[in-house]
Amino acid sequence: MNFEENIIKRQNSSEYFDTVIGHIEDIVIGEEFQRMVNQFMECYYYEFEPGEENKIVYTEIYQKYTNMIEAHIVEHLNRKMSCFDMDLFAMELENKKTQLDGEIFELLYTLTDFLAFKDMVLDYKAFKEGAYDDLSKGISVTGLQK
Repeated sequence: MNFEENIIKRQNSSEYFDTVIGHIEDIVIGEEFQRMVNQFMECYYYEFEPGEENKIVYTEIYQKYTNMIEAHIVEHLNRKMSCFDMDLFAMELENKKTQLDGEIFELLYTLTDFLAFKDMVLDYKAFKEGAYDDLSKGISVTGLQK
């Protein structure tokens, strides 16, 4: 990255942040990313249990998850943006944490917040074990009649 790119990036940090988020959204909705996360969950969800106690193995699993997700996202961002700066993005994310809402931010918070990660895994486990009702069974679609 040259000096001019660095100046532009810092002057337009909000625009830069929005651009990075847009690219991350493209990455996480991709089949490759979804397959990677699902395979990870399939390997480890059974290790987690609800409750206050956190087993040592949770830390190891969390570290594997964060390393995998960060590496994947950073690799793809570096391909899409010649001036991607993880430190600047992380700083912007932290500064805007209270203002941001949505699935993409929930995913990003799982990289820095163990409890958010644990909740995500427990939700996956509940789904796999049938603890969530399939709401689609009660939905019926009918055409409008004239």
